[in-house]
Amino acid sequence: MSMNNSPNVFLDPNANRFQVNIINESHDNNETSQEDVGSDPPHYEETSFTDGAHNRLRISYRPGKRELYDNFLQNGEKTEASLHPYDTHNKMYYLQTFGHNTVDPVPKIDYYRNTGSVSGNKLSRPSLLEIHEQLAKNIAVSPGSVERVANGESTAGDETAVSKEEENKSGFVKFGWVKGVLVRCMLNIWGVMLFIRLSWIVGQAGIGLGIIVIGLSVVVTTLTGISMSAICTNGVVRGGGAYYLISRSLGPEFGGSIGLIFAFANAVAVAMYVVGFAETVVEILKESDTLMVDESNDIRIIGTITVVCLLGISVAGMEWEAKAQVILLIVLLVAIANFFIGTVIPTNNEKKARGFFNYEASIFAENFGPDFRSGEGFFSVFAIFFPAATGILAGANISGDLKDPQSAIPKGTMLAILVTTIAYIGVAICVASCVVRDATGSINDTVVPGMSCNGSSACSLGYDFSRCASQPCDYGLMNNFQVMSMVSGFGPLITAGIFSATLSSALASLVSAPKVFQALCKDNVYKGLHFFAKGYGKNNEPIRGYVLTFVIAMAFILIAELNTIAPIISNFFLASYALINFSCFHASYAKSPGWRPAFRYYNMWVSLFGALLCCGVMFVINWWAALITYAIELFLYIYVTYKKPEVNWGSSTQALYYINALDSALALTTVEDHVKNFRPQCIALTGAPMIRPALLDITHTFTKNNGLCICCEVYTGPRKLCVKEMNSGMAKKQAWLTKNKRKAFYAAVAADSFRDGVKSLLQASGLGRMKPNTLVIGFKKDWRNAAATQVENYVGVIHDAFDFELGMIIVRISQGFDISQVLQVQEELEKLEQERLALEATIKENDFEEGKSGICGFFRKASILNISKHEKKKESTINTIQSMHVGEFNQKLLEASTQFKKKQGKGTIDIWWLFDDGGLTILIPYILTIRKKWKSCKLRIFTGGKVNRIEEEKLVMASLLSKFRIKFADINIICDINIKPNKESWKFFEEMIEPYRLHESCKDITTAEKLKRETPWKITDAELEAFKEKSYRQVRLNELLQEHSRAANLIVLSLPVARKGVVSDYLYMAWLEILSKNLPPVLMVRGNHKNVLTFYS
Repeated sequence: MSMNNSPNVFLDPNANRFQVNIINESHDNNETSQEDVGSDPPHYEETSFTDGAHNRLRISYRPGKRELYDNFLQNGEKTEASLHPYDTHNKMYYLQTFGHNTVDPVPKIDYYRNTGSVSGNKLSRPSLLEIHEQLAKNIAVSPGSVERVANGESTAGDETAVSKEEENKSGFVKFGWVKGVLVRCMLNIWGVMLFIRLSWIVGQAGIGLGIIVIGLSVVVTTLTGISMSAICTNGVVRGGGAYYLISRSLGPEFGGSIGLIFAFANAVAVAMYVVGFAETVVEILKESDTLMVDESNDIRIIGTITVVCLLGISVAGMEWEAKAQVILLIVLLVAIANFFIGTVIPTNNEKKARGFFNYEASIFAENFGPDFRSGEGFFSVFAIFFPAATGILAGANISGDLKDPQSAIPKGTMLAILVTTIAYIGVAICVASCVVRDATGSINDTVVPGMSCNGSSACSLGYDFSRCASQPCDYGLMNNFQVMSMVSGFGPLITAGIFSATLSSALASLVSAPKVFQALCKDNVYKGLHFFAKGYGKNNEPIRGYVLTFVIAMAFILIAELNTIAPIISNFFLASYALINFSCFHASYAKSPGWRPAFRYYNMWVSLFGALLCCGVMFVINWWAALITYAIELFLYIYVTYKKPEVNWGSSTQALYYINALDSALALTTVEDHVKNFRPQCIALTGAPMIRPALLDITHTFTKNNGLCICCEVYTGPRKLCVKEMNSGMAKKQAWLTKNKRKAFYAAVAADSFRDGVKSLLQASGLGRMKPNTLVIGFKKDWRNAAATQVENYVGVIHDAFDFELGMIIVRISQGFDISQVLQVQEELEKLEQERLALEATIKENDFEEGKSGICGFFRKASILNISKHEKKKESTINTIQSMHVGEFNQKLLEASTQFKKKQGKGTIDIWWLFDDGGLTILIPYILTIRKKWKSCKLRIFTGGKVNRIEEEKLVMASLLSKFRIKFADINIICDINIKPNKESWKFFEEMIEPYRLHESCKDITTAEKLKRETPWKITDAELEAFKEKSYRQVRLNELLQEHSRAANLIVLSLPVARKGVVSDYLYMAWLEILSKNLPPVLMVRGNHKNVLTFYS
């Protein structure tokens, strides 16, 4: 076999850019290959990575192939179903990728898509296991199959084609950055303020401060636009606008709270803009004396008709709405141009009497400084103007309807801010350079010869408006809101501009509110609102959202009192701006590797300044409205946090959690351990946590909110199977802990033996100072029936814990911990119940069949009877299993498995503190008594002592416990621990160890030595004699426990320690067995003999 690496491949102008050669199986090409050795070296191409005008990546192309690559989008998506820059493996049997046979795929964008991606199908690359493990020999390789594996495509090629066909059939309407963002933002920013309030603002603040007012507003919107651009270019943007940006950056808590009030604000804004339009129409009707009813009702009537018309345009589809927006923009631009033309058209006497004199330097100088009147000031004027600068989210709010939101939103929004700012400043300067602040409107108020002007520009231009200082006038910048109509070349065009501004803003809000609300409902953050998530038609239009927005808008139009609600709406928008800025800051501050915005012109501290500026502006506009906004947002935040929606968007909040945890863990490593800060940090050998819930519960009781708890599982067996099973179950078991509100971690290892696995866990678990210091295991109840290796591993784990200087807790309950059989039965019952329901559904379907009669009907009825009988058998099987397994055998086990979840009634925790282990034996029960479930239990202390010193020993123990600040109910000094147990107890002990004794003294030396070699785990006579006193003590202790603590809720007992290599495993297990037999739940505890208690402050 030879690989054809001919240089002709590189020289062929028709060859593909990413060439993958066929590996020929025949030997016919050997000669060709050798001929190629002497040929010219291949011509290599260079790839340029410098930034271009349009693309971040420039590729050098072969002659004649440039036009093919011009068809590809920047993000690597196909423009034709049959062409892809990486899709070059066509009709091949074997592959050579970069000179090597492999199923490794080349990089491809489809591997990185989300499941259900609209822009293309998600492909699955070969798993690491498939690449790492040996290739199965029994897999038949068919032509093209290797190709699909190498590209990770499987049948994705067909799926892609189908997806493209569906997309073409559905006819999605997507907008570019001009129609989708620029037009909308400009229309929303240019509101009625431009035509009827800007002249008054310049009159109050003057040209200088007026420009500062505009500039300060623009600073807020520009900073927000920069932050929004950074967020938009950090990944694909879906529908939902501000809600989507905030929720994906800061998480559902912030996103859910701001999304709801932002959608509501847009809905009410529809009413505000429509009422503004209706008021203008009513003013025209009033001038012509053609009112229908009265002013208030006419506003309601016209507003209702307008909203209905706008709703019709919106429901008709985004395409119609976009066309309407373009028409309204043209009208608005003509109106603005009409104003600028009007400033250079020579004025007449009537306009001069109203204060318009064309451009005059004296008017500019006079109007440059401020002249605040009627209690107005800089901030009050700013508060009136600022809503005119809002509207920058109009394009982002329809992000789901944009062709390329990542490019369109930054480009369109920032350009719209620039254009509208220039327009606002231009109009402000022009109107303040042409019109005086006060004018009477009378053409007879001319200057009398010899009159002193006192610096008045109007006086120098021949008009005397001095009486405006003592009595109100109707004209001039300060008095007339229709100055722009007067200045313009054709007045009605300004009225048309006002209509266009109000209607376009209303239309944009009417579209934005349902779109944002639909995205919020789709995420199911508020489960009760999921009804509004459904979309209709080719563009997934939120018809239900449109109806809801219409209802809200109609309600506020009929109220017709929007002066109170308007400041709150402005603050709702500002709250959105603040959170967008904060999102950008937070994402940068979290330093997540996933934060890689393509838009580079941002700074985290500038974004933070923008967020603070937005919050400040909220209070400047209206302090009580700001407080209401914060209160509503806080309430919604708490609600969403409490409900905990099951979403994971990789928010910067999650990234910051990690950073904080990492910083805290590192900071903790610099802190020396102190006995006052000791807390039990436990490794609990529960296996799968749901298998031994009681062991987890008792451990969790003294570690919850107090220490570390790690539930550990050891997988033994064939390594490949163990690792696969372990990896597949990790997330599931940690999720079980979270779902059951267990503040614990899950860890698992695969090892050759149980002891080796535990040894790994004891050494490697934890992080820094957060390392386990106590091992918790359940008592091995089946030790007498288990294999010798299992007993050896179990006792070996105890020895290993002591070797690593960990505390040791062995927990024993009468029924044992393992409930895996019960869980298995419950799983079987669930399966049978599902089958029963499926059979019932089948029977119902058969019952409703019509048109069946005669023989067919007979057989149909017979089949139903068969199914019914089968169902009855299933039911009887279920009942049998329930009665046998659960009802008879496992009921006590189930009750025992939940005993530590229940509240413990009044009773005692008996502490048999026989040996000083550093205080762990007394600390564990103390922690239990400060928990809710155990707080009704009193501590009783039992310890050894001498008969003639009982009272002194009590006083000593009481003094010690009082210094430790541990409350106790009673102290008992046990003086007869070391006397021999009664004969029955000792006989039971001897019978228990009999199967494990060697009895070497009864055999000859040769036989005895042979037995020792064959069964080294057996108990020798010498060992039993050497530890006879210790064995007596364990048996006697059980008698004392039966006598004193049989009624206790829990017994905490000093764990006997077996010397390693001296006491055999079975003898030690016999000690533990006899010590804890026939008792309430027992905790056998042994600390690591380092202090865990102190009486020093």
